[in-house]
Parts: sequence; C-alpha cells; structure tokens
Amino acid sequence: MDYRFDPDLLISAVTRGRTPVEHPARQVIFAQGAAADSVFFIVSGGVKLVVTSEEGKEAVVALLEAGDAFGEGCLAGQPLRLATAIAMAPTAAVRIDKAEMIRALHADAGFAEAFTAYLLARNSRVEADLLDHLFNSSERRLARLLLLLAHFGKDEAPQPIGPRLSQETLAEMIGTTRPRVSHFMNKFRKLGYIEYNGKLKVHPSLLNVVLHHTTS
Repeated sequence: MDYRFDPDLLISAVTRGRTPVEHPARQVIFAQGAAADSVFFIVSGGVKLVVTSEEGKEAVVALLEAGDAFGEGCLAGQPLRLATAIAMAPTAAVRIDKAEMIRALHADAGFAEAFTAYLLARNSRVEADLLDHLFNSSERRLARLLLLLAHFGKDEAPQPIGPRLSQETLAEMIGTTRPRVSHFMNKFRKLGYIEYNGKLKVHPSLLNVVLHHTTS
C-alpha cells in the first residue's frame, strides 16, 4: 500500500507556522526525550527513527522517506519525543508547529481526512510489521522489508532503494545480526532476487521468499 502524504495538501492547508528545514546525512533532527512541539513532513531524503532503552540498547523502529510524516505523537498529547529522528541522507523537510497543525486539522476537513487516512494506513503497516516479527523467520522478514522499501507492486521493473541503507540498519529493523543479513543478501543476489549496481535494486521475484518457506 502506498500511504505517502500529498505535499500539495500540506501547502494549501498549513499557511503559517511552517518552516522548511534541511539536514545533512546522519544529523539528529530531534532527540528522544526532547519536547514534542512539532510535526515534520519529508520532502526529499530519508529519516530513521531510533529508540534507545535505559540500558543503552538501540532499535530502529521506522525508516521514512519523501511523503512521510513524523513527530505526530505531539498531536496526541505526547509531551516528549519517544524516539530520535536521524537523517539517513541529505534531507529536506517541512516543520509544522503543533498549534498550527492542530488549527489546520480543525479548519480544513479535506486535509484532516487525508492526514487521518495516512496515519491509519501507516498504522496498518506497523501492525503488519509486528506480526512479521512474531511469526516469520529473519530471512522472510528481510525479504519483506526490502520489498516494502522498494515499493513492491508499483512497477514490474527492479526498483531501487534509497537512500543507501547499511546492513546494520537492516539488521536492527528485522531483529537479527549484521552477519545474518549479509548471508541473506548474498543469497538473494545469487538467486537473482536483488542486484547491486551503485544502488540496491529489488526484483519482484523476491516475493518468492515471502510466499514460500526457504531455509538459510
């Protein structure tokens, strides 16, 4: 499902309290525990959300790209950020003050409906991710993640994934180790499911791993 948010709706609905921001790769956009006072919409680039436990253990909980929103927890009354947002590549975004976002949602029914639909679709993706972690092997989880990142279903041609993802990030996303990810990536490449050519490209045939049980 393509659940990206239409930037034209944002531009027409939010007329003030809107600030364009740019972040270089690896820069922290906001930190876990900071005041939750705004919502961000990604224009270009990519962002990862990272949660750190009290013991210092980190987990990547989301990979976001152009058309995605983040930081929307402030609209539900979250006083502090629950995750750290980090730019994965040079990233342009629009920062919307919390008060202005709430005003726009109340004032523009079309904008509110579209944003609600976006959040519901993304929530369905989160639920599917949870079930994937509970019931599927790490190989299947990696295959599913790569297909999602490549927007499987939009085109039959191999789809590139960007911005560039490290194997460490992929491992954190599916709950396994980097060596396991390396093993599966090499296996997928040998089977012709993916290719490396400057960028990682995913073939629709990778769906075979998701639909049929395979052993590593």
